[in-house]
This record gives sequence, C-alpha cells and structure tokens, in this order.
Amino acid sequence: MENSSAISCPSTPRWNSERPFLTGRFHQETKTTSRFFDTKGYSVDSLSLGSEKAIGCYNAAVQELVVIDDLLSAMVGIQGRYISIKRAHGKEDNFTFQVDASMDLALQELAKRVFPLCESFMLINQFVESRSQFKNGLVNHAFAAALRALLLDYQAMVAQLEHQFRLGRLSLQGLWFYCQPMMGSMQALSNVIQRASANNFAGSAVLNLLQSQAKAMAGDNGVRSLLEKMAECASNAYLGILERWVYEGVIDDPYGEFFIAENKSLQKESLTHDYDAKYWTQRYSLKDGIPSFLANISGTILTTGKYLNVMRECGHHVQVPQSENSKLMSFGSNHRYLECIKSAYDFASSELLNLIKEKYDLMGKLRSIKHYLLLDQGDFLVHFMDIARDELTKKLDEISVEKLQSLLDLALRTTAAATDPCHEDLTCCVETSSLLKKLGTLTDGEKSRNVPDDNDLEEPVSITGLETFSLNYKIRWPLSIVISKNSLTKYQLIFRFLFHCKHVDRQLCGAWQAHQGVRALNMRGTAISRSSLLCRSMLKFINSLLHYLTFEVIEPNWHVMHNRLQTAKSIDEVIQHHDFFLDKCLRGCLLLLPEFLKKVERLKSLCLQYAAATQWLISSSIDVPSLVESDGSLVSEKPKQSKSRRPYQPLKLSSSNRTVADSILKFEREFNAELQSLGPILNSSSKAEPYLTHLSKCILGIGNEQ
Repeated sequence: MENSSAISCPSTPRWNSERPFLTGRFHQETKTTSRFFDTKGYSVDSLSLGSEKAIGCYNAAVQELVVIDDLLSAMVGIQGRYISIKRAHGKEDNFTFQVDASMDLALQELAKRVFPLCESFMLINQFVESRSQFKNGLVNHAFAAALRALLLDYQAMVAQLEHQFRLGRLSLQGLWFYCQPMMGSMQALSNVIQRASANNFAGSAVLNLLQSQAKAMAGDNGVRSLLEKMAECASNAYLGILERWVYEGVIDDPYGEFFIAENKSLQKESLTHDYDAKYWTQRYSLKDGIPSFLANISGTILTTGKYLNVMRECGHHVQVPQSENSKLMSFGSNHRYLECIKSAYDFASSELLNLIKEKYDLMGKLRSIKHYLLLDQGDFLVHFMDIARDELTKKLDEISVEKLQSLLDLALRTTAAATDPCHEDLTCCVETSSLLKKLGTLTDGEKSRNVPDDNDLEEPVSITGLETFSLNYKIRWPLSIVISKNSLTKYQLIFRFLFHCKHVDRQLCGAWQAHQGVRALNMRGTAISRSSLLCRSMLKFINSLLHYLTFEVIEPNWHVMHNRLQTAKSIDEVIQHHDFFLDKCLRGCLLLLPEFLKKVERLKSLCLQYAAATQWLISSSIDVPSLVESDGSLVSEKPKQSKSRRPYQPLKLSSSNRTVADSILKFEREFNAELQSLGPILNSSSKAEPYLTHLSKCILGIGNEQ
C-alpha cells in the first residue's frame, strides 16, 4: 500500500541529511587507514600499504591480514584499501564490492563469499536511515527500529571478530565460519526491504510482506523466526491503532495506514433528509490492503468501532472493559487477539442495542409509525378526512399545507391518537407528483429492474391533494440509523396507496348510501337496480384490495419483523430485518408492479367517476326529491314514511332514463374490462409471488359475478 498523498505529516529537517555525521554515512564516504595493528608480529600500518601498490606484491600471509582488515571494514559499509565499493550512478541501493585483481585467487574466493553479507548490511542500514522519516508511517518506523536493534547485534559480532583479529586468532577461514550463521538472515531481510523499497510499501503492506516471506522460509527455522519477530515488532504500532478503534471507537491514524477509512464529509444529519444517505455504510469503510492476519475478521473490527462511535455521538461515553490479557500487542499462533476482538464486538453490539431499544424506545417508535403511516389506528384518519375534505380536493398550487397541518393536529388531539406520546412527531406534506411518478425515483435494485420508462409513467392531467397527500415523521438520531429517509420514503409510498384506497372506499360508501335511500321505491324497470349492483361490485373490489393490503400483507409481515427484532443480536440485524419488512410490504402491496398498479389506478379512477355521477344517475332516472345538500354532498336519509308505505307504487320514469342506462352500462363495461385485464397480470405474478393467488381469486370473482 502506498502512502496516501492526502495525509499531511512533518517533514524531515534538511540538515538531517546534509550533515554527514548525523546520517551514519560519514564513515562510508571517508577513506580510512587500518585500525588494526600488531597482529602476529605484523603491523598493517607499518607495511605502508597504499593504493598505488598492488596487493599481489606481498606474500600470502600478509595478503590475508590485509583482506581480513578490509573485510571487517566492508562488513560495516566502509571501503577498504583493496576492497572497493562501486555504486551505480543515481541508484543508492545498487552497489557491488570489488577486490584487487592481483589478490591471491584463493583469498579472492573467500572474500567474495562474505560480500553478500556486506551488501545486505548496507541495504538494511540504508533502509533504516530512509524509513525512519515521518512520511513513511508508524509501521515502517517500528520495522526500522527492529532492524536497527538487529544491526546493533550484527555490529557487536563484527566488534568481537575485530577483537579476535587483534589477538591474532582470526584467519580468513575463521571469519567465513563466524559469518555463516548471519548470512541467511541478513540475505532474507535484504530481500524483504528491496521489495518494500521498490514498491514504496507502508502500513499493512509491510506486514503482509513480512508474513508472506516468513511462510516462504518455513524450511529454515532461524530465518522464519527472525522474520516473524520482525513482523511482530512492526505490527506493534499497527495493533495500537487497532486497539483504540475496537476499544474506544477512535481512529488514531496520523499517516493513513489503518485499513478503515473515515469519510468526515458524511454527517449523521443526512440520514433524515437524504434518500440515498450513505452515512451508515460509508462514513467508516474498509480500504484495500487489509493485513492478512486480520482479513477474516475485518468486518467485525469495522462494525465494533462503528457501534462505539454511534454511542459517542449520542453522548453515551462507553469504553470496552480492558485487562492485561485484552491488550492487542501481538498476533501469535494462539490467536488470542481474535478472542479480544470478538469480546469487544459482543460488548459494543449489546450496549448499542440496549441503548436504542431501551433509552430511545425503537419498538415504540416503530409501533407509532405503524399506527399512522400504515393506518393501523384509523380513527384519526376518518376524522381528518372529514374535516380536511375541502382542502384536499383543491389543486396542488392552491393547497395550504399549514391549514392541513392544523387540521391534522386537531384530528390527533380529538381521537385516540392523543394518548400516543409520539403523535407530535407527525407532520403532513403534499408531494408534487403522483404515486406512479414517485415510485420511479426508487433506487432499490429490484425496483429499478421493474420500473418502466418515464414515458410509461404518465402524470394525470390534474391531480389534487387526495392523490399527493402524505404524512411525514420526525426521526431523531440514533433512530435514524434504522428509520432513515430511505425507509421513511417507503412507509410514505405505502401510506399514499392506502390513503387513496380509503378515499375511494369512502366515496363508494356515499354512493351506496344514496342507493339505499331509494331502496324502498319500486326500482324495477329503471337503471337504478343495475347501478346498485355495479356500486356493490366496486365496493367489493376496493374492500378486497384494502383487506389484502392490511390483513394479508402488512400485519403478517409486521409480526414476523417484530419477533425477529426481539431476538436480534446487533443493530445491523435490526436494520436488515426492518428493511426486509419494508421491501416485502412494497412487493406485497404491488407497488413494485407498475403494470398492475396502473390498472388499479384506472379502476380507482372509474370508481371515483361513478361515485361522483351517482347523484345525477339517480335523480335523472326517477323523480325523487333532491338528494343533494347545499354543499353538494350525497344524502343518505331514507324517503319519507308516507312513500315507504307504498313500496310497489310505480315510479314516474324520467325522459332521460335511456341516457342514464347507457351511462351505467358504459361504467359497467369499462370496470369489468379493466377488472378482467388484471387476471393475466395477477396469474403470471402469482407464480413468483404465491401470496397474490388469494387476491387474484377475489378480484376475478367480482368480474365473474358481473
């Protein structure tokens, strides 16, 4: 993983690299004379060796002393008299060691065996110097510190060899013998840092590299143990970040190395007003480059911190109980760190769930929403529709939302809803489009596959408040995590469908009452009897639809959700069950079947036209007193007693009786045709959705009765 350029970090002072005595390179850039003297009767300095005199001029014994002297210098990165360091131009990590060509061949071969160790030291030392800068991150800092400690041991070994050389006890073969145990480890480390440097690895990428290399060296116990030790040391800083996240819900990641990213632009307030709010899913999210030892539990780690953050946002400061055994300071083969993370998750999950259920009364809020938006408690709605009738029949630009709100408050205060402590959170709103058009804005995957083109969702020529009226509900944090704007919009779509069906039912009931008002009269030979049958069929259709929506879709699914919420173990399970309930209700209420919905809207429109024409049909068919009050509403009172005593007295037929009969037949034909056209749609849909079978039988049965 590369360092993120967006992360700001302190820069290393320039003098730290310009002053050679601070970087450790001064001894590599200064050509020095031998530090060793009086070895086996010889003093190397006394030999007056110089670069102008080839080493081959001396005998083998003297050459060996000089080679050992140069090799001890080369092992700590210092160029010797006859062993030189050749660097590639512009590439600091590309260098080779070369020997004087006149050197004894046997000595050359032995010296070349030690060169890989010298190169590894220089690579590691250079890596330590470069990766100790701020910009490379905490993991690289910890890795460099561990390498620095290793180099101290290595330099101690070189010092011991130097001591042996001073005592005259070190031959070139002995030097090679003592270097061999370190060769494999240093070579493995140099391979790791070369890959890390080439790819500019930081954070979890360094840990994954160390672990993969340790697994690859399974055949060499010593090297594998060293790489595992390096990985453990490098991970200490990373585990410190992880510990704060799973125990406090805080991301303390100054260099952007942690595998969880925080998007501070997403605020919790978006949950209540943005339909596509991504706060819960994207405020904290997983990045690429998760450490391999945490890959299987990364989701649990993310969720644990999210839960702690929600509680902190609520002002409920909580911290996971810690003990000495719960410190995440290493990841060993015993997997104890996994148990610590799991226990932290269980604690955070139960604490947040109890907070939302107990303190913020999630179930009480859901029940309140069910009462109002799913019409579970309809007495307030009946009263509201009575007192708000005039306002709801106006066009959109003429409706006063303030007046509707005051009428809604009045209806709430004068009905059983007044006992609900949450009724003050209910507000009214008037949408700007019809239900069909509004459904086109859903972004749910299933919905987007079924929504037709915008051209198919034709807007009615003139819509009123009855088609666009809706209720809104004030949801506060943290309940907005469960009942977000997305969820509330789905509740509103179901409410608008139910509300309009209720309106159609009320209008047809008024028409039915008008027919009952002339029931005592002799209607044989008139169109009234046929009109009465049509009215009954329409009522049966709308009642069957309402019964299906409420008792076969909403209620059963509500009870399933309620039972699941009682046994939920985390807030994510609560969100999942609640969203599943809403999606199932949308499908069950046929709101995701636009072809069927358009047919139902057409049937409701016919019912409303017929109900509005009922007064004219009755008054034009027979000579009866006006059944219209001064405000234009239908009267349901029975005829006078004197007329009711003569039920079989022939009525005087109106001259327009034939026109009335034609109008009723037209309504009947159109209603039956639309009703029968629902059959194929319901039959095909019921194969995938079996619960539609009963609705299909009820609706098609109405058509057969006709």
